[in-house]
Amino acid sequence: MHKDLFNLFGYVVQTHAVISVLAILLGYGVGLALTKKTIYYQHLQNFLIYGVFGAIIGARIWHVFVFQWPTYSQDPIQIFEIWKGGISIEGAIAGGIVTLIIYSRIHKISFMEFADYLSPAMILAQGIGRIACFMNGDAFGSPTGGKFGIVYPEGTDAYNYYGSQPLWPAEVWESQGNIIIFCILFMIQAFAGHRFAKGWIVSFYVFLYFVERFILEFFRGDAPRFYHFTGGQWSAIAIIIIDFGFMIYLAIRDAKHKQKGDTTF
Repeated sequence: MHKDLFNLFGYVVQTHAVISVLAILLGYGVGLALTKKTIYYQHLQNFLIYGVFGAIIGARIWHVFVFQWPTYSQDPIQIFEIWKGGISIEGAIAGGIVTLIIYSRIHKISFMEFADYLSPAMILAQGIGRIACFMNGDAFGSPTGGKFGIVYPEGTDAYNYYGSQPLWPAEVWESQGNIIIFCILFMIQAFAGHRFAKGWIVSFYVFLYFVERFILEFFRGDAPRFYHFTGGQWSAIAIIIIDFGFMIYLAIRDAKHKQKGDTTF
């Protein structure tokens, strides 16, 4: 585990930053592959920079107000000091989706269809991004209570919290889970995407990720709990319920349109 990768002209290049950039590029490549020969191919190239900024803003807002508001409320100026760390993947998803909705409305394209194409790319980027968290020693697990687990080195947030106690590999498990979800979504979109209603694949992506996140939050050790659940779990519960209902709605609407022979919706 190496938090700092190398020194370049007096500037420390962090492993987290390098892996995060790699995650964006690989996700972008998958998105280009899936949108090739569609109108969304060029739109993806135009949208990338907006999507990245939207995701960063959403990630910061979510981290501050959902996960760590008791801390930031003591010194609100820290909210703007994003270079010191502190972002949330859940917020990045929300920020990216909101930005995509705005972009789609401006350019008069289908948000649902565009989001379906981008879902595998997004979860792949998340999976790689969790590797960055592991290398940085954040998004860590709680103590295992035994001699097995990950022992983080000095200088990491995990060590500052728990010292040399073995911790559950929460971020590693999430990375692995995200890669599995990526494989599922990629195969659905690549080989059977046309069989599903617009918006169903992105809804399925949201459902799978937040179910995974809810389960893994039980092993996390970096967030306060409210009535036995973390802020991430409470938000996951709300999103899962709403998203599952939306998936049912899309499936029913799709079935009704197919019965009527309508292929334009």
